[in-house]
Amino acid sequence: MKEMNQNVQDQGAGASEAGPHCLKVEGLTVRFGRNVAIENLSFTCLPGSWTAVIGPNGSGKSTLLKAILGLVDVDHGTVELSCTEAGIGYVPQAKTLDRRFPATVVELVSTGLRPRWPFRIPKEVRKKVEICLERVGLRGYSRHLLSDLSGGELQRVYLARSLIRSPALVILDEPATGLDRSGETDMYELLDQLRQQQGATILMVTHDLDAAYHHATHVLIMNRTTIAAGTPDCLTQENLKAAFGHSGHEHPVGMLHH
Repeated sequence: MKEMNQNVQDQGAGASEAGPHCLKVEGLTVRFGRNVAIENLSFTCLPGSWTAVIGPNGSGKSTLLKAILGLVDVDHGTVELSCTEAGIGYVPQAKTLDRRFPATVVELVSTGLRPRWPFRIPKEVRKKVEICLERVGLRGYSRHLLSDLSGGELQRVYLARSLIRSPALVILDEPATGLDRSGETDMYELLDQLRQQQGATILMVTHDLDAAYHHATHVLIMNRTTIAAGTPDCLTQENLKAAFGHSGHEHPVGMLHH
């Protein structure tokens, strides 16, 4: 299997490594004690690209994001970013803030500029918040309470929070979690606009194979190591079987042809 995986990788991410990149991960290995979370993982994100990360539960996807964000120690390999930490926007899967907390949209979005809760928000910061809310389709929502928002609106607020520093790279962990089909469609269309109109580079962990195929420009299939990396055409039955480890796993994507 290792020989096949290396061939697929050479045809995908390896072909782009000579050009400019926003993010380059090479030979990444992360261990927690004796547990190997990621081993010899490599891929590249080009500026303005959208990379979807696919893999089963426990395959190291969340650890990969933490390694890129500098939240875990790396045993081997490198994570090379063309932007500073301030140039990275992050939308987590788990929203730790209790929605019953009487917080407003402007307060939450403004925390993207500073780690502490804002007791006073300067006028210039409020202006930045309004611009970000307009970019995610929530113009006029700054004074709304978080408890009054739908799941899709809350997800857009967190996206606005990630955009307030005008990041070159936006990292999202399962952005469609908790959304209905209409909300998912709206979220992916919004990300399409951010990439095409604002030039943002997107790295998204997802279980949605259809979204990966129809919206992403590149795909990383992983299970602790690189199974395949390249265009969405690498979402084949062969590569998904190699990642998920059993033939009984259903991959309901009409374009899977191998």
